[in-house]
Amino acid sequence: MTSKPLPTVHSGPSDSPGFLLWRISNNWQRDQRAALQPLGLTHTQFVMLAVVTWFSSQEPLTQTRLSQLTGSDPMTTSQTVRTLLANGLLERNAHPTDTRAKVISVTDAGRELAHEAVLVVEEVDRQFFLPLGEQRSSLVQFFQMMLDKGPVPDELS
Repeated sequence: MTSKPLPTVHSGPSDSPGFLLWRISNNWQRDQRAALQPLGLTHTQFVMLAVVTWFSSQEPLTQTRLSQLTGSDPMTTSQTVRTLLANGLLERNAHPTDTRAKVISVTDAGRELAHEAVLVVEEVDRQFFLPLGEQRSSLVQFFQMMLDKGPVPDELS
């Protein structure tokens, strides 16, 4: 009798939800990276630009708030914002009520690029998730549940 090479409850990597998610995520990121490259954006830059475009008309958007909205760590947010500022896609201005804070907003060029890029990203998503068919909406609901409330309860898995 052969023993398992690792002390795991899984029969192998293809039985591990975490490993499968990692593989799927890598494939999805590769497709997004290839699609956004002609626009001169990384996927992280696209996410930050899209979130600023979406939310800056709704609230004074600080770098800290941007980090919260995107789920990115503060260092990644800072580096990405600096790049988008340097590329003329974002700008910083005085906060309307907090003299210590700066508000991040999108420039006209940034808004135009965000409009173009969101179409590209959504087409990649459409193609990538096409094999799910009608189950796509269930996947989105599970993702939302995991982000909003933590792990999916056993009775739903």
